[in-house]
Amino acid sequence: MNYLGNAWRHFMTVNRHKWEVMKNCFRIGLYKQGILHDLSKYSWTEFKTGIMYFQGNRSPNTAERLETGVSVAWLHHKGRNKHHYEYWCDYDIDHKGELIGCRMPYRYVAEMFCDRVAASKIYKGKEYDDGCPWEYYLPAKETKLIEAKTKQELEELLLMLKNEGEEKTFEYLKSEVARRKREHDGF
Repeated sequence: MNYLGNAWRHFMTVNRHKWEVMKNCFRIGLYKQGILHDLSKYSWTEFKTGIMYFQGNRSPNTAERLETGVSVAWLHHKGRNKHHYEYWCDYDIDHKGELIGCRMPYRYVAEMFCDRVAASKIYKGKEYDDGCPWEYYLPAKETKLIEAKTKQELEELLLMLKNEGEEKTFEYLKSEVARRKREHDGF
């Protein structure tokens, strides 16, 4: 295994991803989130997984999970990045021992959308189209770990992107982020 080569390729992939997310976040007025997005990917806990399991066309966390049964990098990542719905999981008061999704503030739903678009562009490359982020989301669609309103908001954005394109979706999202900032509506 070429660890040095993998380290460089993973570093460049993370940088490209961060750049794409930052551009998307800036388009909708989330400047601080765009700059701070995914900084934990540079931590050794996450970065070493990128070196060990680099493939270039999907997350190294998936490969780590398939080989070892768990992705330590993912557990670290989701616990530090509020744009992942898994960050917002807690125990269900009504069903002891079960986890459920909790409501995400809209600014993190918006960042999650920006993240999914960027990740799809990076991993799909020339095969990317505006339906790719929706297709990537489909396997997780029925999980109880996404709270209902959060799920509705994310799906609305992903379907708008798929059906109406990037320009219209980002225009809508920019106005929605601004409106919610003004109204402090779950922002």
